[in-house]
Amino acid sequence: MGRIYDVLKRAEREQAAYTEIGVGEADPSVMMPAAEPVPAAPAAEESSLALETVLARCIQTVWLPDTRTMLFFGSEERVEGTEQFRSLRSQIYQLGERRSLRRILVASAVPGEGRSFVAANLAQVMARQPGCRVLLIDADLRNPNLHSALGTSPTPGLAEYLLGEADELGIIQIGQMENLFFIASGRAVSGQTEMFCNGRLKLLLDRVGAIFEWIILDSPAALPVSDSWEVSKCCDGVLMVVRSNSTPFDVVRRAQQKFSDDKLLGVALNGTPAEIDPKVRHYYNAAALRSGAKKTAQ
Repeated sequence: MGRIYDVLKRAEREQAAYTEIGVGEADPSVMMPAAEPVPAAPAAEESSLALETVLARCIQTVWLPDTRTMLFFGSEERVEGTEQFRSLRSQIYQLGERRSLRRILVASAVPGEGRSFVAANLAQVMARQPGCRVLLIDADLRNPNLHSALGTSPTPGLAEYLLGEADELGIIQIGQMENLFFIASGRAVSGQTEMFCNGRLKLLLDRVGAIFEWIILDSPAALPVSDSWEVSKCCDGVLMVVRSNSTPFDVVRRAQQKFSDDKLLGVALNGTPAEIDPKVRHYYNAAALRSGAKKTAQ
């Protein structure tokens, strides 16, 4: 009876085991963090969510995206950069054929690399695949801007969920792009890094994971703060964004070392000078970063 039926049947079989640790069903391929216990889940969080429930109760809103940067909301089919994002999507799909890959953190070494731009458009291009549901999460609780790019409200969002003030269905937005869902950053808070250590981010991803083919997360730059490292522990892979002719390679390398080698997918090279190809202003390449064979940032 379809994927949702299979998920619910699996959830029924595993309910007893997960109830004992107080977090409801979870993805059995992901280990629970050993350092800090997950807070006891309320009754509404005792099982994975079903698609019908999400569609019925998530926040229905009208987005007013900035079509200069949100490339797949415009009326024209071929906009500068769209083909490069399709190529990036294909390369990620190829990686997904060889490993478990559904939750992707888009990271950068320092601010200003175009990390949020890449995360948002990667989510959009993936959502254009028929039947491919994508959840975009703004996990940058320090300087969020995805809500501005999409033209929607930042609240309620991830901060409210991490604080236990809202449930999943109270923070998921759906706009006019079919199959694209969004969780904004939420209200301004302090102690951002500590908020990612309480286990609720993993709980969120486990609960909604069964109904989304892809979950794309944006987070602060890796070198100034530790938020992205904490978020990466809940993800399957990390895609680094590097601005061409801007970021020194040693800076990128130091940021790369913050993440587990087995999670690094590669690098998205952003803002390649137009003179390289007058027809293309942005170029994105999923070349292997940790191999050191190609220095993509000079």
